[in-house]
Amino acid sequence: MAESSAAFLGLPPPLWQALGLTLRLAAITTLILGLIGLPLAHWLNTSRHRLAPFIETLVALPIVLPPTVIGFYLLIAFSPQHAPGSWWQAVAGTPLAFTFTGLVIASVFYSLPFAVQPFQAALRSVPSEMLDAATSLGTTPRRVFWRVHVPLARHGVAAGLTLAFAHTLGEFGVVLMIGGSIPGVTKVASIALYDEVQKLNYPAAHAFAAVLLVLSFGLLLIVTLLQRRNR
Repeated sequence: MAESSAAFLGLPPPLWQALGLTLRLAAITTLILGLIGLPLAHWLNTSRHRLAPFIETLVALPIVLPPTVIGFYLLIAFSPQHAPGSWWQAVAGTPLAFTFTGLVIASVFYSLPFAVQPFQAALRSVPSEMLDAATSLGTTPRRVFWRVHVPLARHGVAAGLTLAFAHTLGEFGVVLMIGGSIPGVTKVASIALYDEVQKLNYPAAHAFAAVLLVLSFGLLLIVTLLQRRNR
């Protein structure tokens, strides 16, 4: 028992580095999803534009599309031979593929529906009478949205952000296609775990998988509690 506990706590530094990189990626991705996902969810809920159903379908596409398909097309788009990869290289002087920045962009695309759909449900749950009351006081629609609508839907919004964070932790296919396995740059936890299994280092793989399992369970428990509170 003591040996098992020591092995669990004694993961090699590269695995902790991969976990730290993954947490950083998830945090940045979640922040971006909060900034762009909330206005997008509000627009999808209220827009009568004829393109709205197509945009909503496009946002939901990563749920059913194989991650390697998304990763493949993003890899092409990020290459210096195609836009926007060529634009980025012209401005930044470095390619998007196989960089942390590329991982962030890919993660935002891949995790977008896991944030936007809970945001939509949370925003729809707010009674329209409360929003109408705020509007009748002369408040601008933008202030009503950020000062009234979002705070009233805060539990559902928090659930969406937590779910997006948890989903980013578990990414594999997309980050492998876009980032490869560069230690300290693009080697995230899921890829590090896969590498340990490939090396037949099962004790380290088991201990690292247990860490990810506990972390993922805790995040999903938070999502469940927030959703039940929102209901």
